[in-house]
Amino acid sequence: MTAVTLSNITKQFGDVAAVKELDITIKEGEFFTFLGPSGCGKTTTLRMIAGFYYPSAGKVKFDDRDMTTVSPEKRNTGMVFQNYALFPHMTVFENVAFGLKVRKVNKTEVKRRVEDVLEKVRLKPFINRQVSQLSGGQQQRVALARALVIEPDILLLDEPLSNLDARLRDEMRNEILRLQREYGITTIYVTHDQVEALTMSDRIAVFNVGNCQQIGTPTEIYNQPVNDFVAEFIGETNLFEVKQRDEGLFCEDLNLLVHADTPGEEVFSKNENYKMSVRPEAIILSKTNVEGVNVLKGKVDLVQFTGESVHSFIKVNEGHATLKVTDLNRGPSTYLQEGSDIYVQLPPDQVRIVPVAKE
Repeated sequence: MTAVTLSNITKQFGDVAAVKELDITIKEGEFFTFLGPSGCGKTTTLRMIAGFYYPSAGKVKFDDRDMTTVSPEKRNTGMVFQNYALFPHMTVFENVAFGLKVRKVNKTEVKRRVEDVLEKVRLKPFINRQVSQLSGGQQQRVALARALVIEPDILLLDEPLSNLDARLRDEMRNEILRLQREYGITTIYVTHDQVEALTMSDRIAVFNVGNCQQIGTPTEIYNQPVNDFVAEFIGETNLFEVKQRDEGLFCEDLNLLVHADTPGEEVFSKNENYKMSVRPEAIILSKTNVEGVNVLKGKVDLVQFTGESVHSFIKVNEGHATLKVTDLNRGPSTYLQEGSDIYVQLPPDQVRIVPVAKE
């Protein structure tokens, strides 16, 4: 297993800085995800690890080896691309064996390793089939097998599930995670899909406009976002500006003196702009008045049924703001009625005060 260290990495394309002064250490055997919107620098960073791009500044290390300007074929990384990059005129066996043949592995060993990896990705019955005759999910497994068969030090995956339908994505998430744990290989995964990142990763790096905003476990990223961008990008949240007043933090949108027990409030600085974040599933609804702080009276504006959950949109502060509230589907008798009055409480231990992200 191999650790990856990115030290003060910057990548310039002309006048554009695609990645800016990035410092990340990825542990041996870790499933590490680069997450962010399109154009944020996550794929550029992956390509610098693969050797397809060289950094404009900084160093890439595999363990203690400086790989900054080492060519891709000498890095022993396995790469799975978004479009799979398979050879359509070849069979499954020939596609998977290609990297081994380039490395001049003998035929007996090629056959053994290809059959072994196809067994692991559950494609051995298709060994002699043309890849053009396979489904999208099967082609994705072939691409994984081809990356794994060379026994790479690091597995790199660039949005590998984006071309699959929702149900197949769920299946392939589990498959990739199963294989990663079985091989124990250091894996770096690029995606813009929050569910993929949260369900698969040991740790996540959240990117935006070339900067890494936060690194942490899925629970840390979701429950303790460091700024408004992370709070809004990871899952869903209700986000409102807050201002410091003599009596405390005040939210004008909600006309509410905000009580927040979570970290953030005590480090409020007048030199920065702040927002309050509260997740839809954390908000408490009641048809009768609620005792305590952070209580608002509102009116149910819209109810959305999604199957496993129900989203209720509540107008508060005489309609000047809307709160989204999410609850599990417990049957039609529990759904709120549009137009009805409702009380809303934002539990102080679920309210997080976060700074506005700097670009």
